[in-house]
Amino acid sequence: MLLTLILIGLYLSHSSKSSSFFPSSLMASRFLSHPEPNQVLFEESSCVRKVILNRPHKLNSLTYEMISQILRNLEVYEKDPIVKLLILKGQGKTFCAGGDVVGMVLSINEGHWSFGASFYKKQLTLDYLLATSTKPLVSLINGIIMGGGAGLSMNSMFRVVTENTVFAMPEGQIGLFPDVGASYFLSRLPGYFGEYLGLTGARLDGKEMLACGLATHFVLSKDLLLLENALSEVASSDASTISRVISGFSSKISLKKESAYRRLETINKCFSRRTVEEILSMLVTMENEAANGDNKWIIQAISSMKSASPTSLKIFLKLIREGRTKELKDCLIQDYTIACHMFRRTFNPDFIEGSRAKLFEKGQQPKWEPSKLELVRDDFVNQYFEKVDDADWEYLELPARSNLAKTWESKL
Repeated sequence: MLLTLILIGLYLSHSSKSSSFFPSSLMASRFLSHPEPNQVLFEESSCVRKVILNRPHKLNSLTYEMISQILRNLEVYEKDPIVKLLILKGQGKTFCAGGDVVGMVLSINEGHWSFGASFYKKQLTLDYLLATSTKPLVSLINGIIMGGGAGLSMNSMFRVVTENTVFAMPEGQIGLFPDVGASYFLSRLPGYFGEYLGLTGARLDGKEMLACGLATHFVLSKDLLLLENALSEVASSDASTISRVISGFSSKISLKKESAYRRLETINKCFSRRTVEEILSMLVTMENEAANGDNKWIIQAISSMKSASPTSLKIFLKLIREGRTKELKDCLIQDYTIACHMFRRTFNPDFIEGSRAKLFEKGQQPKWEPSKLELVRDDFVNQYFEKVDDADWEYLELPARSNLAKTWESKL
């Protein structure tokens, strides 16, 4: 199922408290002592540098080593005056499904929840540096893009999608939340479409991504290599020049009749409500009023929200509402704080419980704590936004950057 593929792509963590569903220490030691070679490839072509995620057998999920290598090379590229353009792509049929589940769980099971925090800190730092890079970045998104993959690419200047692209942020299903800056890039979508995507984990295809603004260009997959070759000849960092090259390979789109984006007016009526409870109530009302055959997306939205962690839903709604007026840097800093609370199970075990039920024992319904939306009070949610009470913990510090995140507008 596609949902299984989506969940594989979520970068998981867990506290130092072991549980029977995690692999043994012996297995973990063997895994961690044999890192895979060539997890990310780097290619040079005149004034262009390519970063290629190279774990197709793992849906190009991100490891600590991959993130570290990209950070090192990015620093070199930014200092090199010859480099004018960066290209980010995934090897095989997937762009990037997120972080490496197995590696993360094994490493933390071997040590402490802070192992997860260290991985996450480095990942968010990379997301920020890519978004604010002094060199224009073109993300060629062909295939699945979830979680950490969205963090790498959704704030790049150019985001090229194809008919094979599938986007979703379903983290609430495992007790996490749409993070890696989602409260920034989803909050900037038309109306309340970002709330819809984050609260329901709904999937979008490439055409829908272009229509709502998550993508800047739509190119048929058969033309992607031709585009890449053309971009490899670019000798300028001028955004208009790069956009013209991409536009030369772009195709016109037409949304499917059943596309949720065609229901934006209804989505706005529902997801503009103040609380998650009110959103769900309005969805139920709209389901009853919808014409025959036009309520499938509503039924799916209701089902998804009812199966997600109530705490995660309320955290994300607060995040995206605040994210509308924040810069990317502040959104990433807040993501880090909330995630650390979840890694160490400060207030509830939903993240660990969700990964157990959905990923390790597969197909089970997690036992959320609290179990119902009405039991998740505002003061409980607010705690996740506060400092972690740990002597060694510090807020995420991101490097000073003069180049704020700049993206090109969608080309319909």
